[in-house]
Formats: sequence, structure tokens, C-alpha cells
Amino acid sequence: MARTLTGRVSSDKGDKTIVVSVATRKTHPLYRKQYTVTTKFMAHDEKNEAKVGDEVIITESRPISARKRFALTQIVERAGIEHVEVIPEVLTPKVKEAKVEEPEVVVEEKATEEVVKPAAKTKKTTKVTKEDA
Repeated sequence: MARTLTGRVSSDKGDKTIVVSVATRKTHPLYRKQYTVTTKFMAHDEKNEAKVGDEVIITESRPISARKRFALTQIVERAGIEHVEVIPEVLTPKVKEAKVEEPEVVVEEKATEEVVKPAAKTKKTTKVTKEDA
């Protein structure tokens, strides 16, 4: 009797070919921890009706090509519609790069030799003494 597997279509790029990912749960023999093993099968889709994300049933068949050993039997559930919002360039104004003006550097020389350096990204200046620098 032929094997029957249920899985999700992960690719439909090939002509009359789909790639189905079948996930099975296994238990580790020593640690008794359950884990998921995903196996990919190539299946024949004569009418190119299955799309990515569909849940399908595939059945083992004669070798159709070097890697195809299954055929699409039934589409159980269709994938949801993916919504991609496209905004035309006419509606979105092009943003020009804003030039950031650098603050002026003020150097004052006094008897204590104070040097004034600009603060980061502001027009305020801070005084730095020779001891701080």
C-alpha cells in the first residue's frame, strides 16, 4: 500500500512540481524529550493548483523524475491571502537629506587658559578648563 503524507507546500517554483514539508514529532529514546523533524518531499502537481502555504495530502507513486516519488492527491486547506501594500512614488514625496549645521567653535584665551568646545548636536557651548581636558 502506498504511503500517504500530509504537509505544507513550501515551494511551487517548478513546473508541475511542489515541495511539501512534512513535520513529524519524535521522542528521544534516552531523554524522552519530544522534538520535531521536518522532511521535504517533491511531489507531482499536474495542474499547478497548489500554492505556497497550502496544506496538502500527497501519495507515494512511481518514480516521476530523479527526486519526485509522490503525487498530489488533495488540497486540504488553502493558504491565507498575503496583503502587500504598495505605495506609489507619486503619493510619497522624496525626502531630501537635511544638512546638519555644525555649531561654531569658540575659543577664548584668558589667564586660566579656558578652551570652549561645542556640545554634541546642539548650538550650546560648554567651557572646558585645562584641568578637565
